[in-house]
Amino acid sequence: MYYADKLESLRDIWGTQEVVLNADSVVVRNHAYPVVDDVIILLDPSLYPDHLRRRLALRRRDSVRSIDDFAEDIQFTFGKEWQKFPEILPEHEESFRHYFDLVDLVALREARVCDLGCGMGRWSYFLRDKCREIVLLDFSEAIFVARRNLAHAGNALFFMGDLTRLPFRNGFADFLFCLGVLHTLPTSAIEEVRALRKYAPRLLIYLFYALDNRPFYFRLLLALVTALRLLTARVRNPLFRAGLTWAGTLGIYLPLIFLGSALRPLGLSHYIPVYEGYHDRSLQQIRQDVYDRMFTRIEHRYSRKRILTLRDTFSKVVISDLLPYWHFLCES
Repeated sequence: MYYADKLESLRDIWGTQEVVLNADSVVVRNHAYPVVDDVIILLDPSLYPDHLRRRLALRRRDSVRSIDDFAEDIQFTFGKEWQKFPEILPEHEESFRHYFDLVDLVALREARVCDLGCGMGRWSYFLRDKCREIVLLDFSEAIFVARRNLAHAGNALFFMGDLTRLPFRNGFADFLFCLGVLHTLPTSAIEEVRALRKYAPRLLIYLFYALDNRPFYFRLLLALVTALRLLTARVRNPLFRAGLTWAGTLGIYLPLIFLGSALRPLGLSHYIPVYEGYHDRSLQQIRQDVYDRMFTRIEHRYSRKRILTLRDTFSKVVISDLLPYWHFLCES
């Protein structure tokens, strides 16, 4: 069993010695969590994706619990997104450096790091050799893609769970990061950041910015895209999603990138939407981001000023001035 040499880590993460490993489950204080493909399933059975439900031969009527603040459509979309775009790309390493510009990576050498909302595990992939242990968690089937991408990382632990309902002890991690996730929850991302404080003394967070450092027409364009997204997010047909992803890539993103490139010699490229964030991206990564934008119903955005209100909870909040906007470090 993959967790045979990780029993003490599991006991420490849960904060109890009452952890028992079975062939297909982990039992914590008499509560059995299924283990599927080395992923420990923390979700309530009523929140299982359909594929997992079938794997465990669980009928929908066997679990009827309703949870109001759980967005099943977001779970579905992220699961499909990372199954469709599962590869670790060379440019992901550059993005990793951008996100972690505020972090002393050397200081993580002996740390337990937690990747909340890990998706297909691309950030943990570049951290796997820089920390003692890494905990990956996602509430969608993307966690199984992450398991495959970190197949050779013996210091990784994998959980399918809801980051707003973690069963772990307070302070189970030394460092926690959650990039591009909290703004897709049906709850306030700012309040969720405050809630995560109990799990680690240092947090690295990325929230979509409110275009507060951009010209007004950026926000006008966003309003139009948002109106469209609320319609397209309802459609789950894979052919429709594939076609719209290509249409958005070829009809919107690439023309804006070409326009920004043409204006760059004049110093005007920063006035063109999407250019700065995508001019050096591969076609595949642009397509992945278009998929993310067009099929994720919930997309809250936060200004720099709003993020700084977290100083009432943390002793230190540092917002990076660099792309992607806004990523920031919180310390207790």
